[in-house]
Amino acid sequence: MRYAHILLAVTEERWAIREEKLQAILDFLALQAAGGKLSAEEIEARVTKQTERDVARQQGSVAILPLRGVIANRMSMMDDISGGTSSEGFGRLFQAAVRDGSTKAIVIDVDSPGGAVSGSDELASLIYSARGQKPIIAHVNATAASAAYWIASAADEVVVTPSGSVGSIGVFGVHNDVSGALTAQGVKKTLVSAGKFKTAGNPYEPLDEETRARMQARVDTAYEMFVRTVARNRGVALNSVRNGFGQGDMVDAEPAVAEGMADRVGTLEETLQRFGASLYAPVAKRKAFAPQRERRALDL
Repeated sequence: MRYAHILLAVTEERWAIREEKLQAILDFLALQAAGGKLSAEEIEARVTKQTERDVARQQGSVAILPLRGVIANRMSMMDDISGGTSSEGFGRLFQAAVRDGSTKAIVIDVDSPGGAVSGSDELASLIYSARGQKPIIAHVNATAASAAYWIASAADEVVVTPSGSVGSIGVFGVHNDVSGALTAQGVKKTLVSAGKFKTAGNPYEPLDEETRARMQARVDTAYEMFVRTVARNRGVALNSVRNGFGQGDMVDAEPAVAEGMADRVGTLEETLQRFGASLYAPVAKRKAFAPQRERRALDL
């Protein structure tokens, strides 16, 4: 029943994540809860499990903190299928880097489709409140979608790798109606409860209009929180985020900088070089052609 409990927890959460990623997780959990079995390769293909865990590291005087995979407040419930990031755990790593006197700058290495609303605003506020103590750079390499952008926007500077993208500013919830499938199996579920809304939104019956409206209100509240935080972090008006910034879609690197969603386009290596933390020496400039060779090349 473990996966059934996880599936229930997932459907009770509000999500700031790319829809197709959450759907892949929901499909996987439903299959597992029903007794289906997948090989390790099939699991990886469906939910992009991280087989090699990214860990925080110190490179010179720069702390590099990975914000990878699906983000949840506490990742233990989904850790074995998504290999994502706990916002609580990341917050502890971030605070340690801020307090570390040998760390002169913090680079948040972001590659995430987003995640749960729970914990995202708290982590964004934690990062935002640390501004001014040491440079905090969110380097998008290569995706900062939804909750990942919510968090990354709190850094002093957002840098996007040339092939990267940011955005997907939006929130949604999920309701699974399995009543039809149960009827086909000759099963009828009866819930006995006390409290008007105690079983509202349960998966054994269609979603009624009152419950849908209550779910929509919760989603709207989370979305407004998302918009307000990004507007504060990026120093723009609320309408700039609500009516721009991709309006729920992803925005590629160059347009994202033009719209104010990010500050510059650059590779992670270039970001590290700016702080003297690259493991590689800068590429030496090639000597110019001798005049005769240059003219011959132009003639060709």
